[in-house]
Amino acid sequence: MAGCQETRACRRAEGRLTGIFFSITQKKVLSPNDFASLDELAGTLLAFVDRYNQTARPFNWKFTAADLARLLDRISVREHAAQNPAGLPEAA
Repeated sequence: MAGCQETRACRRAEGRLTGIFFSITQKKVLSPNDFASLDELAGTLLAFVDRYNQTARPFNWKFTAADLARLLDRISVREHAAQNPAGLPEAA
């Protein structure tokens, strides 16, 4: 993601986008899963990606870049707090 630092939160956001891709392919390509071979599956997936890239339109996101920045900041604060818990006694 452009401007995204290498953080856990950023990797999770990228993972969500990957999840969207696999959700689309599951609905439009992989169901029913009646492929005779892995080669047939690979060919079908590659043909779908080529076709989809020609016809795809951007998603109409309601979640803005500012929303994402706030979410990443909140996640970062929680991760930092989890790594450095305050108020817990140190082990003897």
